[in-house]
Amino acid sequence: FDFAKKGRFSEDQRTLTAPGFFEDYTDPSRIDDFEWPEPSQHIDPDTCRAAVEKVPPGYAVLGVVWSAHFQDACAAFGMETALTKMLAEPKMFKAVIDRITEFYLEANGIFYGATAGRLDAVLIGNDFGSQTNLMLDPDLIRRHVWPGTKRLIEQAKRYGLKVIHHSCGAIHAVIPDLIGLDVDAIHPIQALAEGMEARRLKAEFGGRVAFCGGVDAQKLLVNGSPQQVYAKVQELKALFPTGLVISPSHEAILPDIHPSKIEALFDAVKN
Repeated sequence: FDFAKKGRFSEDQRTLTAPGFFEDYTDPSRIDDFEWPEPSQHIDPDTCRAAVEKVPPGYAVLGVVWSAHFQDACAAFGMETALTKMLAEPKMFKAVIDRITEFYLEANGIFYGATAGRLDAVLIGNDFGSQTNLMLDPDLIRRHVWPGTKRLIEQAKRYGLKVIHHSCGAIHAVIPDLIGLDVDAIHPIQALAEGMEARRLKAEFGGRVAFCGGVDAQKLLVNGSPQQVYAKVQELKALFPTGLVISPSHEAILPDIHPSKIEALFDAVKN
């Protein structure tokens, strides 16, 4: 979706906080003023099928469909405006986020149909956690975000897929919600975020949901030694004999992490 107001920002300056197309809209019946994309024009079944067929036998296949309906809704208004409309003009916000959700349901349906029988799990998500807490009240998440999330999860489950849900940050308060939505795994354990200590998560939610992450990418992988990384992975393995995919506490290996630390991480997982 290209929700940026034309002429206001260059491509590399656009963020979720930039004013979006619907910034000044108050009438939900006018959401078709925006030129909504057609899913079938953006996803090719043959390309999807060919991609999963390249995976060697014996490997699990994960589809990163993302489907970040909340983040896209924030971009559609500009983040500050979006959060305000959730409270002051909920019908306007709902009209936009529902239309975004419909796009992802249709697009994902094409993808799931093309890869049926070859896909094992999907990753969906939205970022709503900061370093110390949620970015918005849990009740607002339940009212405005979870309805779309529920539909996306139920669709994936109908295809027999496991669902991994992503959100960075301190999301401890809504982990029970995600379990109730039938999420199979939560990504990531952002190790230094408030309430996201691996030991606490294991004690409170072990056996009810799996986790990914746990190897701190904010300090340990950047400033620690390979030996410290190795020791942390061994600690996580002892804490989680099952139920944890050990990985950095971010969805990517960032460029400020020395290769020796990544080698130590992999060695510790294997040994």
